[in-house]
Amino acid sequence: MAALVATEAAAPAGPAEAAEAAELSRALSRLLPGLEAESKLGRRRALEALQSALEAAAPEGAAADPAAAAAAFQGPWARLLLPRLLRCLADPAEGCRALAAHLLGLGLRRAARPCDALPRLLPALCARLAGPEPARRPPPEACEELRLALVQLLRLAVDLGGAALAPHLDDAVRVLRCTLLDPFAAVRRESCECAADLARATPDHFHMQSESLVSPLMQTISHQHWKVRVAVIEAAGAVIQFGSGKSVDDVLPHFAQRLFDDVPQVRQAVTCVVGGWLLRLRDRYSFFHKLVPLLLSSLDDEMPGIARSAAGLWEEVGLQWQRENEDDLKDKLDFASAPPAHHPCPENRPGLGCRELVFRNLSKVLPAICHDITDWVAATRVKAAQLLAVLLLHAEDHVTQHLDVLLRALLQACADSEAAVVSSCTRCAELIGTFVSPHVSLRLLWPLLKKSPSAAGLRVLASVIRGCPREALQPHVKAVAAELAQAHICQGSESREYGECLLLCVGALVAVCGEGCRECSLQLTVVLMTVLASAGATGLGDKVEETMDTLAAAGGGGGGRQDLYREHLGPLLEGLAGSHHDWTVHSAEFLQLSVLVAHAGPALGAALPDLVPILSGCLQPARDPHMRLRLFSMLAPVLLRAKETLDAHGQFHSYLDTMVKDILVPNLQWHAGRTAAAIRTAAVSCVWALVSSEVLSATQMRDVQATLLPPVLTTLEEDSQVTRLTSCRIVNLFLKTSGAEADPDKFIKIYPELLKRLDDVSNDVRLAAASALVTWLECIRKDDGMSHLQSDIQHLYRELLVYLDDADPAVQRAVLGVLKAGSALFPDLLVAETEAVVPKHRSPAYCEQLLQHIRAAGRSVTGALGAEPSEPQLEVAAGTRPLSPPDWDVRP
Repeated sequence: MAALVATEAAAPAGPAEAAEAAELSRALSRLLPGLEAESKLGRRRALEALQSALEAAAPEGAAADPAAAAAAFQGPWARLLLPRLLRCLADPAEGCRALAAHLLGLGLRRAARPCDALPRLLPALCARLAGPEPARRPPPEACEELRLALVQLLRLAVDLGGAALAPHLDDAVRVLRCTLLDPFAAVRRESCECAADLARATPDHFHMQSESLVSPLMQTISHQHWKVRVAVIEAAGAVIQFGSGKSVDDVLPHFAQRLFDDVPQVRQAVTCVVGGWLLRLRDRYSFFHKLVPLLLSSLDDEMPGIARSAAGLWEEVGLQWQRENEDDLKDKLDFASAPPAHHPCPENRPGLGCRELVFRNLSKVLPAICHDITDWVAATRVKAAQLLAVLLLHAEDHVTQHLDVLLRALLQACADSEAAVVSSCTRCAELIGTFVSPHVSLRLLWPLLKKSPSAAGLRVLASVIRGCPREALQPHVKAVAAELAQAHICQGSESREYGECLLLCVGALVAVCGEGCRECSLQLTVVLMTVLASAGATGLGDKVEETMDTLAAAGGGGGGRQDLYREHLGPLLEGLAGSHHDWTVHSAEFLQLSVLVAHAGPALGAALPDLVPILSGCLQPARDPHMRLRLFSMLAPVLLRAKETLDAHGQFHSYLDTMVKDILVPNLQWHAGRTAAAIRTAAVSCVWALVSSEVLSATQMRDVQATLLPPVLTTLEEDSQVTRLTSCRIVNLFLKTSGAEADPDKFIKIYPELLKRLDDVSNDVRLAAASALVTWLECIRKDDGMSHLQSDIQHLYRELLVYLDDADPAVQRAVLGVLKAGSALFPDLLVAETEAVVPKHRSPAYCEQLLQHIRAAGRSVTGALGAEPSEPQLEVAAGTRPLSPPDWDVRP
């Protein structure tokens, strides 16, 4: 071995180098035989000794000459150490292989000509790292840490060898194809960095091998470790940059997917790599339409740092393209146009180069965006919508030629369930309104809306209107308002969302045109009334009223929405009158009428000539029962505030007869069924609202009583407690206002019906009936001739005394009040009847109170009126009962 060492050690060029090389050769000659030992412990000790010798032989101090030391080390390294260390890479002992890899790294760093080691180093690395099927079979080197060390050794060889690695590119690429798919994440990451370094080190030859690295890189780009994904993206950037441009199409889909990565560093890497390609890729002009969207997508990244980086790169790309195409842009550069008057951000308007790049590639990009904006993945739709807004901001008025495709895509996208998609699409529609003449945009949009009215279409329309300049939109305001007021548009759907979008359209028109909406306020009011009447518009009332106030203010009125009602209620009712004969409860026109009556307030008083005929026609018994029920329910509160609504102009008395005879009386008549009963309840409520509203004079009240009292008395027998209670109150009010002046024949029929209500299941009804009886008795006291009523009063006394022993104390007290009120009529008769029932009562307390009241009033038991008892009184004394109920009308 000593002779072999002496033979291989050739003399270096200089004396000093020769001496140092000879000394190193002698030192190594004592250690190299140990590498051939049988035991792994012996080989390991020899390698450790070599490591100590190499580290001790390293030049130290300021006086040492690194170049001379490297030249002296080159000979022993290349002839003695390198071949033996390469053989040790296949040593069965893992520790020996690790030491050999470490020593090879030391040798490469110290050697003067590391390139000389490449012909033997690369095949050895390839033998240890490259397997026949890297995706299926494990590599020859089983240890993960050793594979990492060998890849690091390969990267060191690439860094030190540089362009000299070109002849060995096949081996290096073969190694990387395997290590890029290594199970160990650190190996993959190191391999990516090595691939990038290899591409930069061999730019003239790498393109011949670059395509073979693209596939393993793309298989690794979705690795679970984000640092590996970043390394893959950066490596792919270098591989494509210095390799073949044909691989760009294979890489871009994966890069686009990484823009959705949850880790900001990954998205930042994609942005920087794509920006670098747009600036430095040799074939970039062929891929502008594919690369520009990726970079522009990062402008809306949620991380401000990524967005700023993308904006800087995009500006640089635009300036470079502008310089490269200066001849084509000469006129635009020399006569630069000012930003559009209504540009959303004129101070941040993209540069000419950026705008031209987008405009020239928009036709290629737009179809893909319109496809992605309806993708089944929500994140893809969001990103596509954001990108579309950026492109439209760059394209400006050049977007006109693509308007039809854009509007169709926006109509689909604005129906998306993702709020972010809808927000970006409404922004796109606003930009269309800003840059495109409304004559063009509305002409294309209306056919789509007429064909299929939808909330999404109305949202797009509202956004287009909101983006339009006022002076451009003003000539089209009437046409827009007229189209919105068409039934197939404003009544297109009853959903809440549809109503909200209609409100957006009206609000946008008013916000943009202001006073210019005065001429079309009627049509806009129709739209607002339709929204308010919609069954699905629950919760939109405040928004509608706010919009009406804004519309009224734009028209110059200071009274808010009441100005609109005063101005347009008549025409609105005229428009509804033509079709009211065919209405049902579901008719949109009927719902609009309900809204108008409920909200118009004082304006109703001036519209009675139009309103009353419609109400009369809709409330006939032959019409839809549910419609009548709903209309009565809506009419009751209006009648209750008649002074502020129907009689606000003092004209209600002219229509009172129609209201009572044609509307209320027919609906108080009995018909079978629960719906009919509900209608009677609602009609009774309207009667109560009318008579208690204080809008009727005494004469009008008497006329109303004469007409309504008979049907109201029949409703005292209704199954509904509310109906019976309200009817009792109506009768009471009639008696208070004009009871004594009523027809005696009709007047005497009242008390038996009230008396029946004392047996009602509801205590409220019983108490109301008792109150009405008190009023009835007070009316009797005003009558001079009472003798002909004695038998009726006697029967009333007897029936009331029964309820004086009622189980409910409240009813007892109420009946006591009735008897006290009636005691002034025939006190002796009442005393006799009371004393007769005292023994039959469970408690005589109330009877005694009644008797005390009569005595306290100074009435005589023997002569109530200072006259002899009449024949009926004698009959009572004899215990004879009064006339039977069917004979109440017969006078003695």
